[in-house]
Amino acid sequence: MKNRIITISRQFGSGGRTIGKLAAEALNIPCYDREIIEQIAEKSGFAKEYVAEHGEYSDTGGWLSNAFGDSYLLGGRSNQDLIWEAQCKTINEIADKGPCVIVGRCADYVLKDRVDCLRVYIYADLKKRVNRIVTQYGKLMDSPEKRVMEKDKRRAAYYRIYTDQKFGEAENFDVALNSGTLGIEKCADIIAQLYQHIAD
Repeated sequence: MKNRIITISRQFGSGGRTIGKLAAEALNIPCYDREIIEQIAEKSGFAKEYVAEHGEYSDTGGWLSNAFGDSYLLGGRSNQDLIWEAQCKTINEIADKGPCVIVGRCADYVLKDRVDCLRVYIYADLKKRVNRIVTQYGKLMDSPEKRVMEKDKRRAAYYRIYTDQKFGEAENFDVALNSGTLGIEKCADIIAQLYQHIAD
């Protein structure tokens, strides 16, 4: 069966996580999101909170950096490098188990050489993404726009560091969907239909 794995890459606030879960439910296959963090934490020995922040975002000197430091081990590997190695191993192990959806964590790149992978990118304009995070989480910060842009910047920087590619480049994906225009449910439906069509 082709395209057994679906990877969901997404802009912050675009609803990619929800879309991935809905697509997985429609296809009756597992969706791995935060579960990956727990497995990476076990493999790397770092706390889940640390893995959550350093497994998808570049370090910009926040409180986690101050608390744990960005120390380098012998051989020039940083804590983030160790997490990356554990992350790649975890994603490949999950993909080997069978059909599933994997959200984030550079899974599109980690699994780029697999023929059984459908790589999806979810995006939306800034206003709609800001509205979404405010609706979901409330206005917990003075500038939700700034938070969204900062998250995008850090995610793109992390992607660049470990893949040497630009985050969101069309050539790195099989399909890109605008959740702001299409809606969350429609994006999930399209992904499920593509998966079933190509798999057949």
